[in-house]
Amino acid sequence: MTESNGSIPHEGTMPEWEKRFRAPRVSLPDWAEDAPHRSLFVSNATGTYELYAWDRATGAQRQVTDRPNGTTDGVLSPDGEWIWWFDDKDGDEFGIWRRQPFTAGADGEDGSEGRGGPAGPDAPAAPGLDPSYPAGLALGRDGRTAIVGRSTDEDGSTIYVSRIGEDPVEVYRHRESAGVGDLSHDGTLIAVEHTEHGDAMHSALRVLRMDGSTVSELDDTKDGTAELGLEVLGFAPVAGDTRLLVGHQRRGRWEPMVWDVVSGEETDLELTSQLDGDLSAEWYPDGSALLVVNSFEARSELWRFDLATRGLERVPTPKGSVSGATARPDGSVEYLWSSSAEAPVVRSTSGEVVLDPPGMKAPRSVPVEDVWVTGPGGRIHALVQRPAGASGPLPTVFDIHGGPTWHDSDSFAAGPAAWVDHGYMVIRVNYRGSTGYGREWTDALKHRVGLIELEDIEAVREWAVSSGSADPDRLILTGGSWGGYLTLLGLGTQPEAWALGIAAVPVADYVTAYHDEMEALKAMDRTLLGGTPEEVPERFEASSPLTYVDAVKAPVYISAGVNDPRCPIRQVENYVTRLASRDADHEVYRYDAGHGSLVVDERIKQVRLELDFAERHLGG
Repeated sequence: MTESNGSIPHEGTMPEWEKRFRAPRVSLPDWAEDAPHRSLFVSNATGTYELYAWDRATGAQRQVTDRPNGTTDGVLSPDGEWIWWFDDKDGDEFGIWRRQPFTAGADGEDGSEGRGGPAGPDAPAAPGLDPSYPAGLALGRDGRTAIVGRSTDEDGSTIYVSRIGEDPVEVYRHRESAGVGDLSHDGTLIAVEHTEHGDAMHSALRVLRMDGSTVSELDDTKDGTAELGLEVLGFAPVAGDTRLLVGHQRRGRWEPMVWDVVSGEETDLELTSQLDGDLSAEWYPDGSALLVVNSFEARSELWRFDLATRGLERVPTPKGSVSGATARPDGSVEYLWSSSAEAPVVRSTSGEVVLDPPGMKAPRSVPVEDVWVTGPGGRIHALVQRPAGASGPLPTVFDIHGGPTWHDSDSFAAGPAAWVDHGYMVIRVNYRGSTGYGREWTDALKHRVGLIELEDIEAVREWAVSSGSADPDRLILTGGSWGGYLTLLGLGTQPEAWALGIAAVPVADYVTAYHDEMEALKAMDRTLLGGTPEEVPERFEASSPLTYVDAVKAPVYISAGVNDPRCPIRQVENYVTRLASRDADHEVYRYDAGHGSLVVDERIKQVRLELDFAERHLGG
């Protein structure tokens, strides 16, 4: 792995906040099940996030992809021979899968030296399939079979069996959202997550044979009292084993169980009697145990669960957040860990750093403080970072997470750390709709979309001001994606509360956004709001920032990707036009990418523009 020289400023003159963005990072390496010495990971070592191949046996690494706007979606085949990656256009998320040999390179036939650039040209991996939005991918152990999930506005969701040298065969089609969950070890069974019932927040499961016929189904979407979801966690990694690891919500939060898709037997692991919070899991390579990820109150831990003895053993990790973990064939566990103060690192339970990229290291930031505030829907968890040694009242940034079904955690984030470096207190709110606090908290935002989340943000704002921590005259509301949406909605519905608004890739005009966005997000909006804009116009109007744009008093900064399929540019322009029509104080930055950027220079430019906007309007 090599670093880009380019025109990057010298490390000695670079501000700390910028170093956090530029410092090389790596993702948790994905490894080939039948060739565990071969791995695939993502890194920003060149200044753009791209895929890298790593041969652990030789230590050789090479860059796999090289595109102007970066690449992060890649899959390594079970035999370790092929790397599949998704090729879209400038971040629009619409494209095809391509593949190249793991050993391809510019330093000879096998590229074993790993010093060359990316291989190419990469061949289409599933010939005969037109471009689409991706909806899952599973690769067979035979090296020639793939299960490809697709989504388009015209066809809805489709799933194909694609074999080398043969025409792809359609095995699934439905107008509602669906996707590939996994392919069984022997390559005969396909697990599908679907929302044919029309609730995009809660999936049901279907297992298909390779000819598209149904083997079994599991549906918790109607239990008599609530709608519950299911998720595919993976088939058992053992030949002839028909057990599927499934996530369910039957006790009010996510937890795993084992479902034999042929016999129908369900094995309740009863882990919630021993652990709090949401639980996910994956198989150990021999199928005898599960690696359990326990997420609770913005932090996470790892556990090993023995399926035979039902013994539960903690896998030691530092306090903070695990954003990915995998059990290796030798029984060790590798995981990607960080905290609000310390940058991400890939570690192993053997005690070593698994993958340490070259170059500068990201400077530390300040630890996060936990604050619990009583709100209209229950206790709200907020994460607070203050400049070291500072006391209130401070200029304060409410940095609102996207999703909405996501949550802020005690993990490293260069954006909030940049605000802290500039003297701001940063508060991140896990409002209703956030994950990690039980099913009821996540599902609470239906119908009064946006307004419910803002009630929780307002409760935390009241605490921040009344406690003397935050300066009420210097409060910034900001966020990206759904957080950008809540920013614009908050500026219009709570105009006296905020001194400044900074919205990145937001929903600004909900009706136009619905008509222009990808089909999977249309389904989510129908679930959240209870129908289409034509069916429930009053709900779309009540939840749209455009409805309240004339009430906005604070200066507004908006950044938007011109190729964004999630928060499309036309609806942002509609909002901006309304601001301009009344000479409201606003600035707009448009960039040539999709829903965010994978280019480090571009991300730094955006943060610099945001910091400058705040300084010009609120002072240093």
